[in-house]
Amino acid sequence: MRRIAMISEHASPLATLGGVDAGGQNVYVAQLAKHLAAAGDRVDVFTRRDAPDLPEVVEWLPGIRVVHVPAGPPEPLPKEQLLPHIGAFTTWMLRELTRRGRRYDVVHAHFFMSALVAAEIKQALEIPFVVTFHALGRVRRQFQGQDDGFPDERLTIEERVVAEADRILAECPQDEEDLIRLYNADPTRIEIVPCGFDPEEFAPKSRPLARLDLDLDPGERIVLQLGRIVPRKGVDNVIRAIGRLARDQALAVRLLVVGGPDRVPDFERVPELGRLRQIAREEGVEDRVVFVGRRDRDELATYYSAADVFVSTPWYEPFGITPLEAMACGTPVVGSNVGGIKFSVRDGETGYLVPPRDPDALAERIGHLYRHPKLLSVFARQAVRRVNDLFTWPRVAATVSELYDAVLAERRLARREVAEQLASVDRTFEESASTLLATKRRLRQPILEAAAMVTAAFARDGRLLVAGNGGSMAEAQHLAAEFVGRFRVAGRPGLAAIALGAEPASMTAWANDVGYEDVLAREVEAFGRRGDVLVGLSTSGRSPNLVHAFDRAREIGLGTVAIVGRDGGQLHGQADVSLVVPAFDTQRIQEVHGVIVHLLAELVEQRLADAGWFPPTAVPSAPDVPAATPVPIETSHERGGFRARGAARLAAGGRGGR
Repeated sequence: MRRIAMISEHASPLATLGGVDAGGQNVYVAQLAKHLAAAGDRVDVFTRRDAPDLPEVVEWLPGIRVVHVPAGPPEPLPKEQLLPHIGAFTTWMLRELTRRGRRYDVVHAHFFMSALVAAEIKQALEIPFVVTFHALGRVRRQFQGQDDGFPDERLTIEERVVAEADRILAECPQDEEDLIRLYNADPTRIEIVPCGFDPEEFAPKSRPLARLDLDLDPGERIVLQLGRIVPRKGVDNVIRAIGRLARDQALAVRLLVVGGPDRVPDFERVPELGRLRQIAREEGVEDRVVFVGRRDRDELATYYSAADVFVSTPWYEPFGITPLEAMACGTPVVGSNVGGIKFSVRDGETGYLVPPRDPDALAERIGHLYRHPKLLSVFARQAVRRVNDLFTWPRVAATVSELYDAVLAERRLARREVAEQLASVDRTFEESASTLLATKRRLRQPILEAAAMVTAAFARDGRLLVAGNGGSMAEAQHLAAEFVGRFRVAGRPGLAAIALGAEPASMTAWANDVGYEDVLAREVEAFGRRGDVLVGLSTSGRSPNLVHAFDRAREIGLGTVAIVGRDGGQLHGQADVSLVVPAFDTQRIQEVHGVIVHLLAELVEQRLADAGWFPPTAVPSAPDVPAATPVPIETSHERGGFRARGAARLAAGGRGGR
C-alpha cells in the first residue's frame, strides 16, 4: 500500500462543477484519487480552505481524505489571486507533515502553485513528486495576452518545477511539445497521461428517452455546448455558428449551453453569460440558444445523450474532458484543432476538427453532419469504441500507478547508489588509514635514516636528485619543489633539489637516440656528484629506468633512497635506505608516498634549522613555534659562515650537536 499526497490548491474534488475555477482539474483529481484508492492506495488530497465552515479533514471515500489547508481568507478567491497565499499553504503542510510524522511515498501536484508546494516538500523532506500542470503559463500568455491575470512569477515557478519534478505528466502530445519547446523540459522525464472518463458514469443511452427526461422535442436538431463559462472556451464561436446555420444553410438548430456557477443562470451576476446572450441576440438566434445553467454530474450523461452533436471550440485546451464524456455517450464531437482535443477526437472518424474562432468552418461541419445523418451513427459507434479503448479513468489510473512505481524504484535505486558510494568512501578512508598505520609501524626508523642522509647532503652543499615515472614523477617533482621553495621554515634559502625527467628535450632526445631505460641514468651522470643523494619513487620498485639510475648513482658515489611499495622490487635491494609501503594497491601506495614526501621535507628542514644551517631570520612558520629575533644578513660570506657552522654541528652530533 502506498501513501499518496495529492495537492490541488484551487480545485477540490468536493467542489460543485461549472464555476469559473471548477472544471476538468476537479474531475481529474477526484477520479484519479478514486481509482488509485480502489486499487489499494491511501490518498490524501490537500486543497485550500475556501469556506469558514469546512472541516479540516473530510473522510470522503474509502481510502481518500480531503484536507482543507488554511491559506488566505476562508472564502472563494480567483485562482489568479492565490499565489500570495501559497507560502502559508507550504508552511502549514511542512509543519503538519513533520509534526504528525505522516510519511508519503510520493506527492502528485496539480497546477503550478501546487507544484511549488511539492518542490518545497521534496527539498525539505526528500519526498519525490510528479506534476500535472493542467495548463501552462506561457501557452496562456500566448492566447490571452494582457488579459492573463497571473503574475510573471508563474513562469519562473513553472521553470523550477520542470527542472525539479521527478516526472511531468503531459496530457497530450501538444502538451509534451509545449513543455519541451517553451520550458526546455527533459523528454526522458515526461510521460503522456491523458484525462479519462468513468464508464460507470458515461455510456450510450436512448436519445429519445434522454430527450424525454429533459423535456426536449424528440425530432429537433440539438447541439450541446457544456463546460465552464469563460471567454477562452469559445462559447461565443458556437453561438455565431448557430446563427450561420440558420442564415446560410436554413438549418434550425437548438443550442443547449450547460455550465455556469448557478443552476438558474444569472445574466447580471455573471458578465460572460450576459455577453453571450447579447451575441445570440445579434445573431438572431436568441430563441434557439438555451442557457441551461449548472448541472450536477449525475445529470450530464443525459444531456450528452440527448444531443446530436457535441461542440467544443476553445482557443486552446491542455486536454478537455468533456469531449471524452460526449463520445462515451455516443455523441460525435466537433472540436477545435488544438491541444488535447486534436488528440482525443479523430477527424473524420469520431467527429470533426475545425480551427478555433472560426464560426463559418464550425457551421459548415455541423451542417455537413445534419445533411448526412448516417455519419452521425457511424461516428457515434467509433467514438464509443475509441474512448473505451484509450481513455477510461481505470486505464489512466493504472498508467499513473506504474509511473509512481517507476519514480519510487528510481528513488530506491538512487538511495542504494548513494549508500554504495558512501560505503566506498568509508572503505577508501579505512584502507588508507590502515595502510598509514602499518607504514608508521614499519618505517619510523627508516624515514629518520633517509632524512639524515638527505640532510647531510644539503649540509655539504650537495644536491638531491629525485626521480619517478607517471604519478611517481609528479610526486618526485613535488618533493623537489618543497626543497627549492620551502615547506615550513619561512625565509630560508633554497635547497638544491632537481626532479629528473622534468626537462622534455633532454628526455626525449636520449630516449629516441639511445633508449628510454637509460634516460634517468644519463641525468644522474650529468647532475650527480659524490656525496649527493638520489631518491627514487616507484609503486613497484621494478621500473627499468629507475633501476639503471640507481646503478649509475652507486658507480658515481651517490647515496640512494628508494620509496617503493609491494615487496620493494629491485630498488629495495639496491638502495642504501629503502622505504617499502606495506600495501599492494597502487592508489594506497601513492597516498602514503605523499605522506612520506611531506615527512622528509619537514624533517630535513627542521634538522637543518636546529643545526643553525639557516640564518637566524629563517624560522619555522608553524603557528606554535615562536619567531626568532631577525638578524640582518649583509654578505654572502656571512651566509656561508652559517652553513659551515651548521655542517660542523651536524658532523659532530646530528641535531645541532646537542
